[in-house]
Amino acid sequence: MGKEKLSNNIQIKNKRATFDYELLETFTAGIVLTGTEIKSVRLGKASLVDTFCVVERSEVWVKNMYIAEYFYGTYNNHSTRRERKLLLNKKEIRKLEGIAKNSGFTIIPTRMFINERGLAKLVIAIAKGKKEYDKRQSLKEWDDKREIDRAFKK
Repeated sequence: MGKEKLSNNIQIKNKRATFDYELLETFTAGIVLTGTEIKSVRLGKASLVDTFCVVERSEVWVKNMYIAEYFYGTYNNHSTRRERKLLLNKKEIRKLEGIAKNSGFTIIPTRMFINERGLAKLVIAIAKGKKEYDKRQSLKEWDDKREIDRAFKK
């Protein structure tokens, strides 16, 4: 029996992130998960809506991330919205810590995926909140792009 091919087509995205925030810089971080959590993520049962990151005592934590309870889990099942630790190197953590202290900037997860080794990774971004008129401009750009795509498909 050989090693089975892991399906790594799991792509959980935070679609609101690009609409509500201007993304400045991204980092890819590992995430500490329990056994039932990674099984739920591999089934695609997770959400990044209303999720944010904080830096506490030189550690980065993701808060309010939803991972559904594993269907076949027993009493050892995890809680759905617990805090989870992110794995970054010290240089990246120091950079995030410095930027997060500035007002107007936040750290948000934009995408979660399973890499080729079968590990869960979280792409986080340093973001600045958009104003209302910036959001209207983004909507206008998306509508214009959609109209151009429709014109070329005919």
